[in-house]
Amino acid sequence: MFGAFRMTARAWAGLAGALVFWMQASAPGTAQPASSAAEFAQALQRKYDTVRDFSADFVHTYRGGVLRRQLSERGRVSIKKPGRMRWEYLVPDEKLFVSDGLKIYSYVPEDKQVMVMSMPGESSATTPALFLAGRGSIGRDFSAELAPLPEGLPKELTALKLTPRERQPEFEWLIVGADPKTFALRGLVFVDAQGGTSTFSFTNLKENIGLTDKTFDFKIPRGVNVVTDASPH
Repeated sequence: MFGAFRMTARAWAGLAGALVFWMQASAPGTAQPASSAAEFAQALQRKYDTVRDFSADFVHTYRGGVLRRQLSERGRVSIKKPGRMRWEYLVPDEKLFVSDGLKIYSYVPEDKQVMVMSMPGESSATTPALFLAGRGSIGRDFSAELAPLPEGLPKELTALKLTPRERQPEFEWLIVGADPKTFALRGLVFVDAQGGTSTFSFTNLKENIGLTDKTFDFKIPRGVNVVTDASPH
């Protein structure tokens, strides 16, 4: 189970990192030359640079993986640079993932257990974690290409596939989907190390709303078992 948490935390960090880069610029459903992808990536980086924090409602659908099943969950996410994030899963079961910038906490009330791991340091951070810390560059850290819109995302969106230039332990690529007119984040897809596909759809996205650090505080509940992993890599 601890190994599963480690994978989840990395995948979660990758997701959050992808979230803060944002969204798109080309017409959906049409073939585009390579230069369009490059221009799109530049626009994405400019958008990312303006975002200090955001919140959104999400639906997370997971397909495949070792158990070969499909799950759908709903909740609320808040992100703040550098490195703070809060994922509240509400339906069908409550789960909470929080990073205060130093530690990552995973809490499932039903399990009565909190798992804790340190955020990666700058010298050992994965590419998504660098984005979370505001130090990443799409052009430097990823190769980008326009891609067909994945199943499960609204048809009016466009998609950009980001492949890390350096091998990552928990994902091979990320696809972000966005409104081509407003650049609003509407979806994210990635495949984890176990072969499962996670699709996130976002609504009620709000940017630069002035989230405070208190939003990302986590107090360990009484009576739970605490498991600590000091070596996330």
